[in-house]
Amino acid sequence: MTRSIDSRTHALSPPPKPAGCELCQRASPLTKHHLIPRTLHNKPRYQKRYSREERLTAIVWLCHPCHKHIHRLYSERELADRFASLEALMSDDDIRAFVDWLATKPAGFKPKSSVRKRH
Repeated sequence: MTRSIDSRTHALSPPPKPAGCELCQRASPLTKHHLIPRTLHNKPRYQKRYSREERLTAIVWLCHPCHKHIHRLYSERELADRFASLEALMSDDDIRAFVDWLATKPAGFKPKSSVRKRH
C-alpha cells in the first residue's frame, strides 16, 4: 500500500478521515479499523506477510456500528488473513448484508447488539 506524501503527512500516517463511513457511507462519528489488527503486528507470520508501513497504515474509517459488526463476526486472525482490504470486507456476504441494511438508517441510528456469530 503506497501513498503520496505531502508536507502534512509522512509514510506512516493513517489515511485522511473521509466525510462518512467507508462501508455504509453514513456521516457518523468515525473510528479507525486496522485491517491488520494491532495485536498481530509483532507476530512473525504478519511481519513476513506485510511491511511495517502496510501494518501501520492499512486503516479504514468506519462508523461504530460497522466497526462493532466486523469484530462481532470475525476473530482478529480471520480479519488479518481474509479481510485485509476494504474490498475484501465488502465482498463478504454477512458484512455486505449488514452494511446495505445500515446504509438506509439515519446517521445517529445504533442497532441493537446481536449475539456473536460462531464460524
